[in-house]
Amino acid sequence: MAMKRTDDYMERRKHLEGLSDEELKKRFFSLAEQIVDPMIELSKKSTTPSVERSVLLRMGFSSLEAMDLVNHVLDLGLMGKGAGNVVLKVSERLKRDYLSVGREMAEGKHLDLAKEVFKGDRR
Repeated sequence: MAMKRTDDYMERRKHLEGLSDEELKKRFFSLAEQIVDPMIELSKKSTTPSVERSVLLRMGFSSLEAMDLVNHVLDLGLMGKGAGNVVLKVSERLKRDYLSVGREMAEGKHLDLAKEVFKGDRR
């Protein structure tokens, strides 16, 4: 015994009836882009503590140092600048290597300088 569909699928698909496989494929990817594009834009402008910790780990900081640095950067409201970038800019200002400066920042030093470096830079 065959079951009969009780939904409106056949009605909703009418606008697609005359499309070839190639046209359906183009439409699918066009709609997929509309869904994904805002996520791509968001990822270009936003970051997460997890991503920033990962960046700091690749820069040579320990996981504990990275966690402390990210927490300080969050507290300063500079997460959008990138934690690694904050460390690099402060170390450039101090004319010292970034690992030493970053380790000191993890301990709470140079945080006022970090705010100063990015003052007025509100992206």
